[in-house]
Amino acid sequence: MEKQWFNKNIAEIENELETNIKVGLDASKVQKSALKYGANELQEKKKEPLIKKFMAQFKDFSIIVLIIAAIVSGAVGIAEGEGITDTIIILIVVLLNALIGVIQESKAEKSLEALKKLSAHSAKVIREGKEQIIPARELVPGDIVILETGDYVSADLRLIESANLKSQEASLTGESVPVEKETGEIEGTEIAIGDRKNMLFSSSLITYGRGKAIVVETGMKTEVGKIAGMLNDTEKQETPLQRRLNSLGKTLGIAALAICGIIFVIGLLQGKDVIDMFMTAVSLAVAVIPEGLVAVSTIVLAIGVQKMVKKNAIVKKLPAVETLGSSTVICSDKTGTLTQNKMTVEKIFCNDVTVDIEKAETSEDFRKLVYNCMLCNDSRLLETGELAGDPTETALVDMAFKLDFEKSIYRENPRVDEVPFDSERKLMTTVNENNGKYIVYTKGGVDELLRICNSYLYKGELRTNLNEYANWIRENNESMAKEALRVLAFAYKEMDHIPTKEEMKTIESELTFVGMVGMIDPPREEAKKAVEKCKKAGIKTVMITGDHKITAVAIAKKLGILENEEEALTGLELDKISDEQLTKNIRKYSVYARVSPEHKVRIVKAWQANGEVVAMTGDGVNDSPALKTSDIGCAMGKVGTEVAKEAADVILTDDNFATIVSAVEEGRRIYDNILKVIQFLISCNVGEVVVLLLATLFAPAIAGWFGISDVTMLQVLLPIHILWINLVTDTFPALALAFDSANKDIMNRKPVKKNEGIFTKGRTFRIVYQGIMIGLLTLAAFLIGLGTTNTAIDGLTLEETKIEVGQTMAFTVLALSELVHVFNIRDNKNSIFKTKIFNNKILIMAVLVSALLMGVILVVPALRTVFSIPILPAGNMIEIIALVFAPIVIVEILKLFKINTAKEE
Repeated sequence: MEKQWFNKNIAEIENELETNIKVGLDASKVQKSALKYGANELQEKKKEPLIKKFMAQFKDFSIIVLIIAAIVSGAVGIAEGEGITDTIIILIVVLLNALIGVIQESKAEKSLEALKKLSAHSAKVIREGKEQIIPARELVPGDIVILETGDYVSADLRLIESANLKSQEASLTGESVPVEKETGEIEGTEIAIGDRKNMLFSSSLITYGRGKAIVVETGMKTEVGKIAGMLNDTEKQETPLQRRLNSLGKTLGIAALAICGIIFVIGLLQGKDVIDMFMTAVSLAVAVIPEGLVAVSTIVLAIGVQKMVKKNAIVKKLPAVETLGSSTVICSDKTGTLTQNKMTVEKIFCNDVTVDIEKAETSEDFRKLVYNCMLCNDSRLLETGELAGDPTETALVDMAFKLDFEKSIYRENPRVDEVPFDSERKLMTTVNENNGKYIVYTKGGVDELLRICNSYLYKGELRTNLNEYANWIRENNESMAKEALRVLAFAYKEMDHIPTKEEMKTIESELTFVGMVGMIDPPREEAKKAVEKCKKAGIKTVMITGDHKITAVAIAKKLGILENEEEALTGLELDKISDEQLTKNIRKYSVYARVSPEHKVRIVKAWQANGEVVAMTGDGVNDSPALKTSDIGCAMGKVGTEVAKEAADVILTDDNFATIVSAVEEGRRIYDNILKVIQFLISCNVGEVVVLLLATLFAPAIAGWFGISDVTMLQVLLPIHILWINLVTDTFPALALAFDSANKDIMNRKPVKKNEGIFTKGRTFRIVYQGIMIGLLTLAAFLIGLGTTNTAIDGLTLEETKIEVGQTMAFTVLALSELVHVFNIRDNKNSIFKTKIFNNKILIMAVLVSALLMGVILVVPALRTVFSIPILPAGNMIEIIALVFAPIVIVEILKLFKINTAKEE
């Protein structure tokens, strides 16, 4: 049962924690508590060992099939005395893929470690009757902590004393305005964290006042610790790309086994040798599975990750980049993510009207209002030029500086006395001297201030009919409040002497009302554009916040997230809705206010239950469970808590909501390019399967036509040829496709559906027809080689020469036609002559390098021997060139008649 410290009196807490609020704990009790409760720190999740990360890279189905093929091929090679070259090549590729994955994950971890704040917090405590400063990790329940403005709260505390104490709890509750604290007991048991006014929570900041408190919970027992603990109970979802590639791997694996079985049986029926047919079947397995696909996809993602770093995002796991591109819903925290996390004055009431601050006209009344904002204020100007203090007060001074009021005003109007703010009066007063006069400046709540005024300024004139005018003031106050503005009222009076102590007791009386100021934590300008961009991209933006509903709705309207208040729900309203109802009606709501971490997780899961890919952005501890539950969690790097960063998949280093949209765009570009890679590699592999299948099926007929006496000699491609093309020739252009720029309309189309596989009707059609095209061109090259060879090469019979020349023709045409075909893949709709063929210089280089390597094999005698390649007869060059460039001609014709995209849904 959770302890309810907020509804206990101080004596009960002293007794339970065996402490004394005057002298604190003694050394023996500190030691006893340290043993009982442990260090005051959050338990860090154990890092995965390097070996575990490495082994995790081998879970992919296609990788498993490849490893089995490598083992079988090696066993047969050793039995036949032909060596294990094929096995070594396959295993090198598999290991290379694993290494790339591990290196990238380790890089991301190091980036995150560098991002962590190096400063360890400390705390001022009373132990054995003496004040002392200790490391915060050494705090134990029962410690008495002294608090001042600017202090970081390192444990959950119950307040004993409070002098105008305010705490910033945005990281825990999501509420941007500091909470005023008090010491009295709170009745009831179901009290929300944000309403426990006599408690201070770990990870919050003291923004105003001073106080004393008892440590009641430390480490994982704090509210922050409970949220951190929730993270361990949350399972990470498989990313859309992982799902699709796994599905693709299984499809290809099953296809490979089926085709191998068919070919093996056909070969046996033709009377071919069992071992020969087994090797042919292995060749087919190697042909069906694009060995380079997993490695290339990994490298494409890694390249995307490096680009993301330049766009202010650190990606912890490679597939997370692509998941962003698939996002259909972005659930965003409000404070600091969609807003600036900085209170800003937006409107003022002065000279009888409420106006936007930018439109305020400088007048004597307005000048008096701004002086009041500056001088009745406890914020401090640091040497760095930054303002420190309560966010509400810094907003008032910041407004004055933006309106070009000089800092010298402080020097010319020194404070001589004051009545500090307190939560009962809801007022603050200062007395400032100016050229022998003494001006009393007061600020506070509108109703509280009006009670102590007897006059008001009206366009430079002092009027006394305040009772009549007060209604107009209240109307303007309500108007600003409806826009979720926090309103402060200001008044003043002049005196000809310094007030005496007796006069200071009644100084807040007979004041002249001068105006009101409305402020809010405003939305980021770039966030508004980002939300609009999301709408065009078919992405729903949802605001989830711990702040009040009126504030959340006002900000959401400004950002374009919601249109009417019926789209907003509070945490209390959410509690009354079952999970089934929420899942059914989730699309009706765009804003959730006053929610807890558990609510955030429910909202994310409800969207996921509707088949949506959910991205969650946030910076507070209260966002962490939802960050981890979502398909893609994005934490803020600057103001984000360590718990949030640990839970996230992506860290936005500039704390900018707009960066998430850039990341989505980059994710879409990467996914598009991976699809190009898949279409390219699989269409090429289908071509290899087609040529091997046709050559095996029609082997007897081909042998008869070309005078080959032994049908078992007919092998159109050797396993080493297929491996070379799949792993070397195709890999460089496939990698280069990663550098293709995004299409112009990339953010004007709907996201890819979560359950949409890689093999859509359109893509399947293109892969099949382009594969058949490459297969037939390769078979044509093989047949031309057989038919045009009339002279035996030294050491070979004429039949052997025909077969080796045919194999060489097939190998050359297959490799080079695929290099040409890669340009068809870049755009499925438009002609290659309209797509700026040279704008991807890396692709041009990759094609040239692959072609050069192919030339080296054809020219170097030692390599020709390894690949069983004789010198090509000069007479075949024209046929080779024609067959190599044929794919462009064929695909361009199909694009012209829109057949290439005919099957698109």
